[in-house]
Amino acid sequence: MQHTSVPSVTTAPISLHDEQAGRMRQYLATMALRTACFIGAYFFEGWLRWVCVALAVVLPYIAVVLVNAVRPRSDDTSMTPVDDPRRQVVHQ
Repeated sequence: MQHTSVPSVTTAPISLHDEQAGRMRQYLATMALRTACFIGAYFFEGWLRWVCVALAVVLPYIAVVLVNAVRPRSDDTSMTPVDDPRRQVVHQ
């Protein structure tokens, strides 16, 4: 039986839309935590209040740094062939 190599799609990078959506969710989660810190700073007393204030001040910087940290795209655009004949799609 003759079989040819078929490119594997599992090595494909995630789409730009999915990557941006993931970064947006991460930013919104960090800002929600910041809002909770503001609310906590109002209701708590003592050291816990100061921890909430410190987090409310620092979290925007952390959020922006994390959101702007884009994963480097691979320079290797070639696809890896699949040599296993059980994984190949049969065209008829």
